[in-house]
Amino acid sequence: MSRARVARRIAAGAAYGGGGIGLLGAATVGVVLAEVQLAKRSVGNGGYGAPPRANGRYGAAFAERSECGEALRFAMLGDSTAAGQGVRRAQQTPAALLASGLAAVAERPVDVRVVAQPGAQSDDLERQVSLVLSDETGWLPDVCVVMIGANDVTHRMPATQSVRFLSAAVRRLRTAGAEVVVGTCPDLGTIEPVYQPLRWLARRVSRQLAAAQTIGVVEQGGRTVSVGDLLGPEFAANPREMFGPDSYHPSAEGYATAAMAVLPTLCASLGLWPEEERPDVSRREGFLPVARAAAKAASEGGTEVTGAMPTGPRGPWALLKRRRRRRIQEPDPSPIP
Repeated sequence: MSRARVARRIAAGAAYGGGGIGLLGAATVGVVLAEVQLAKRSVGNGGYGAPPRANGRYGAAFAERSECGEALRFAMLGDSTAAGQGVRRAQQTPAALLASGLAAVAERPVDVRVVAQPGAQSDDLERQVSLVLSDETGWLPDVCVVMIGANDVTHRMPATQSVRFLSAAVRRLRTAGAEVVVGTCPDLGTIEPVYQPLRWLARRVSRQLAAAQTIGVVEQGGRTVSVGDLLGPEFAANPREMFGPDSYHPSAEGYATAAMAVLPTLCASLGLWPEEERPDVSRREGFLPVARAAAKAASEGGTEVTGAMPTGPRGPWALLKRRRRRRIQEPDPSPIP
């Protein structure tokens, strides 16, 4: 069965209350997940404690300009990757890197709130969204980034449930007026202690979930960026540089590489990124049925999928884009709390 068809089935099950769908067969998946869990235990946590707190204001210097508008409000939700597990300084976390890049593009300060939780699965998103939307000061986000999925795979959460929780979170945030960008499930086949043939199987399970997540997110009005194998050949070529000491979470350089891929989509969601009138055919961009776009994106890290035409000959369509990455300057070391 093609990845697009599997993703469609999972997304449909999530929308209509179906149960878990066997992606590769329960026995096979069980072996893959057991291997991943053993890999995680074998490398430990690299001596990490809680991730550094990245909450605060970035690009504060822009507030001094008379033409500068109010600060943009940015929330980060998800799991340990969203929280920045594996680095020791706040400015090395994805939230800080994205906020710094967003402030530079918008020429406005950016207020950041991180509610991501290490170890979180998609069922924790309900709690995280409630934290973001129930702030006593009335703070509501203009844009949110969600990075989730790896723990759903390793803890054997049925894919339909995983997509259902994520879709519900995106729907609540969109209803509240926020733009939403989701970094889909990373490729667990990149974990070094996982060996062939289980590496191939872990990759397949991860990509199937990522494709199904994309369908669910796009249907709720969000955008996705495929995290995939943690954004391509850089990680395969330089695993020692891109992964931290635990060989599981990204290093500071790894997070910077990921942020470079997410930033253009984050800015585009707020109308801050120049958009081409037509997809760039030379970059293999174009309009596709959403399931096909999701399957293609899952196979190529850093690829964006966003909703396009509401319907077509084979259901809703989406725009597949491969945006050029932008190097992000490391933010000031002391964001304003």
